[in-house]
Amino acid sequence: MSRIRSAVTAVDRRSFLAAAGAVGLSAGIGVAVGSGGGPGSASAAPAPTAPGPVTTAAPTPTPTPTGPSAGLTTLESLATPRAGNATFRRLGDGPGWRRVVREQFASAKSGREDRRTVLSSFVQLTDLHVTDVQHPVRTEYVRSESSGAWRPHEALSVAGGVSLIERINALGTGPATGAPLAFAMTTGDNTDNNSLCELDWYLTLMSGGLVTPNSGDPQAYEGVQNSGMRMYWHPEDGAPDADKRLGYPRIEGFLEAALRPVRSPGLALPWYSTVGNHDSLASGAYSDRTGFLAEFAVGTRKLYDIPDPDAVALLARISGGETADGGALISLLRREKRRMRTVTADPRRAPFTPLQYLTAHLDSAHTGAGPVGHGYTKDNLDQATLDYTFSMGENVTGVSLDTTDHGGHFTGSVGTGQLRWLERILKENRDGYVVLFTHHNSWTMGNKRPDPARPGEARHDGNEVVALLRKHRSAVAWINGHSHRNVVLPHGSFWEISTASHIDFPQLARVVEIADNKDGTLSLFTTLIESAAPRETDFTDLSQSGLASLYRELALNAPGSRQDLAGLKDARNTELLLRRR
Repeated sequence: MSRIRSAVTAVDRRSFLAAAGAVGLSAGIGVAVGSGGGPGSASAAPAPTAPGPVTTAAPTPTPTPTGPSAGLTTLESLATPRAGNATFRRLGDGPGWRRVVREQFASAKSGREDRRTVLSSFVQLTDLHVTDVQHPVRTEYVRSESSGAWRPHEALSVAGGVSLIERINALGTGPATGAPLAFAMTTGDNTDNNSLCELDWYLTLMSGGLVTPNSGDPQAYEGVQNSGMRMYWHPEDGAPDADKRLGYPRIEGFLEAALRPVRSPGLALPWYSTVGNHDSLASGAYSDRTGFLAEFAVGTRKLYDIPDPDAVALLARISGGETADGGALISLLRREKRRMRTVTADPRRAPFTPLQYLTAHLDSAHTGAGPVGHGYTKDNLDQATLDYTFSMGENVTGVSLDTTDHGGHFTGSVGTGQLRWLERILKENRDGYVVLFTHHNSWTMGNKRPDPARPGEARHDGNEVVALLRKHRSAVAWINGHSHRNVVLPHGSFWEISTASHIDFPQLARVVEIADNKDGTLSLFTTLIESAAPRETDFTDLSQSGLASLYRELALNAPGSRQDLAGLKDARNTELLLRRR
């Protein structure tokens, strides 16, 4: 089982994305390097490349939903760039994505919709990246060498997250079966900089309440967007900058509005939480064993710019698999003191440890719609673990597994103890069904650095997890995120479902419905949803709803962002057939 360690620290991920190329450098996955979106494989032990799904059935006409979810999913319509040649693309209403039936494991039999019973119906959120954009350890400055290393819209992550919660609350039922949604699950990278304030914002966002997405000076913004450095979008002045040259607008009052309190209704459904590398490691990649980054995070200095050669060197160290203790970044911060500016110190920017992560989830102030702990229990505290099981419905067991490499790195793996525990759960549920939830996906689990808390324990990659799941017929699905791209893969006897993020366009979540067709097959329905925000903005509406709309349109135009994160047609709205156990 994954052991809780006391020292895990915070840093941004932005630069590290840049070195990555995986999700275009703006993947939101801590140090993205490689293919598939999240950090692919830039470490000494590279993760395997994601295979491309093969469509085996054409899109089928989708029955018009008639239940409460009608008109609220991407089956009917979705935000789509308008036609035209404008540099800054605007959004409007576009046609929906039809459901694709995939029959790699079983044939779709006629009349199944009249026979089926629903086993579980839920929503997956992933890679929210709730962001403190003023955090001192963020590495926005490598944007000078990689345009996707910093996102112009990150200051609106809380408003965007609230709008997604509003859409989930409005759904009520699964769009394929009409069964009431039973719960929601987040699959990691809930926070961005592994800071205490972000953890509080995330938990309040999910459970309901007022979030003030500001740190440091309570009366002023101290980030890069009013720094005068023109490689960043400066929304409140008329001077040209890198993003205005690409059509980004001037929006008077943007920064003040971005830091205003935002009220979240909280999820109306019970919700569960899975941890990601950004929730555990500095910048989603570094263990910060010396504590330097933790101390810097709460201090009074912030670096906004570095010489281009230094940016090139830092990116090279990261993309080349730089040591997991953050040495290159720490060296940079130590020698660039003269370039730093003074900011307001804030102890809330301190990194949170796994113990603090658990304790915060178990705090009654964050229970919301429940359950208490959101999957985590006192046993997790007592046993120093971040893994748990829960009931997803009659005869269906969910397993949440921590795939973070606590020794450092943005790619993942699991320890021998965790793998044995998972095997035991699969055996105990041999007469039922098991769904695995993790942050990393199979092709981004190639790191085998030892866990400092268990130095003698071996680590295991995604291929080994796939092999274990294939051995047990109880396994029906592995659901994850991390790569910020929709991918659905068949693995011999189960489906791997990886969902796009809510930080990078098209900013999606996914409804999953599992049904027994009573004909020897199961159907796993996946349906993508957007936030409830309007699909376009006039740039003057700085209300909470207007900011959520702006969040989406700015994300569409983010320089360096990948345009293929929606994935192939057979990884969006699907019916995935399986033989019944």
